[in-house]
Amino acid sequence: MKEKITGGIDKGKEFYEEKKSILTTAIGSRQKRLTKKRKKGCLKNRMHEVSIAQGLLEIAIDNCSKQGYKGIELIKVKIGRASGVVPDSLLFAFEVLKVGTIAEKAVLTIEEIPVSGFCTKCNKNFTVEEAFVISCPLCGATSFRIETGRELNVDEMEVN
Repeated sequence: MKEKITGGIDKGKEFYEEKKSILTTAIGSRQKRLTKKRKKGCLKNRMHEVSIAQGLLEIAIDNCSKQGYKGIELIKVKIGRASGVVPDSLLFAFEVLKVGTIAEKAVLTIEEIPVSGFCTKCNKNFTVEEAFVISCPLCGATSFRIETGRELNVDEMEVN
C-alpha cells in the first residue's frame, strides 16, 4: 500500500555514521590528499550537502519507521536559491548515502524556490532568479527584506 506523507517532518536525533565510509569511497583519493594537508584531519573543501543529505535520510527513515512503513519511494524537498545548497551535489550525496537503507529505492526530487523580497523604499514585492540580491531590482534601493529563497524543507514523502 502506497501512502503520501505531507507537511513538516520532525528532525531526527543523529546522522548515519556507517554511511560516511561509503561517501569516503565515493569521494576517493581527493579526501585523503586534503586530509594529509590539514593538521586536524578536517576536509577543507567538504560539501555541506553531504550533511544535509544525511539529515534528510535520517528524518525520512525515522518518521517512516515510527509510523510502521517499510520503505520510502519519494522524498520531495523545497530548496531556496539563496540557501547555499547545490542541488546536483545534494542529489549525488543522497544517492550514495541511501544504499542499504529503507530509502534505497527512493527518489529525491528538488523544487527550487526563487528569491523574493519586499522593498521598503518603493513598497513593492520583487522576485529574482539570482541567488543573491544586492539591491531592489525595481528601484535600486538597498533597503529591502528577503521573504523567500532561503528555505530547506522536506515537503512530502511517498512511503509503502
